[in-house]
Amino acid sequence: MNLADYIRERRARRGILLMTHAVVGYPSLEANRRMLDAMISADVDLVELQLPFSEPVADGPLFVKANLDALAGGASHGQYWNLFSETAARAPFPVLAMCYYNSAFRMGHAAFCERLRGSGGRGFIIPDLPREEYGDLEALSAENGLAAIQFFTPTSTDERMMRLAQGARGFVYCVARRGVTGSATELDRGLYDLLARYRRMTDLPLALGFGIASADDIRRLRGVVDIAIVGSALLRSWERGGEDAYRAHLTEMAQARYS
Repeated sequence: MNLADYIRERRARRGILLMTHAVVGYPSLEANRRMLDAMISADVDLVELQLPFSEPVADGPLFVKANLDALAGGASHGQYWNLFSETAARAPFPVLAMCYYNSAFRMGHAAFCERLRGSGGRGFIIPDLPREEYGDLEALSAENGLAAIQFFTPTSTDERMMRLAQGARGFVYCVARRGVTGSATELDRGLYDLLARYRRMTDLPLALGFGIASADDIRRLRGVVDIAIVGSALLRSWERGGEDAYRAHLTEMAQARYS
């Protein structure tokens, strides 16, 4: 089953899906495993594992710190792919790679796609690589059965979104607002109008990210988008209250898919 069909099948049974995020190596690899255990227990729907990078330009202060601390702690490509393979082998949900383009470029497009497929990955998210700059990465991802996730943003024109939709696979990552990750997003009429505009551009499932933080946010997005993406809010819970706070926050958001 391809990624888009998986999402549609899950959506038939849930008001909205939940996609979570972890920066590999932060706070530690062992902490990552405990986060992933919590994700499995909460029956999340998709997970993106971020490969640490020194200049994470789409990320806000919390994730910038997470990336830099992971690198300072010795996080390596080898550790990333080992944890990725381990997760894909034991988790019931699809696992996506999230990285910045320098990492894929240094590996080489063919090696990146082959490593991702061989590690059990279902697709990738590269926020600083416009589709116009993909080169052979688009064909290589298709050959390896990987979904190359494209972005719709508030500054995207209708014409550009239509071009992006032509190469999109799996789902479209919808950015809720200008700026970087981590800041709160107002779920107001302006956002709903923006999402309606995104919806007109593609038949693929829509995933909303940047600023989704609470169970109430999840409830308010049911029936509006297919997937809610939560990253910074969960990591903030871990930093404030450790594993117990993280699990409680994650469980609350997971339950909001239904009630």
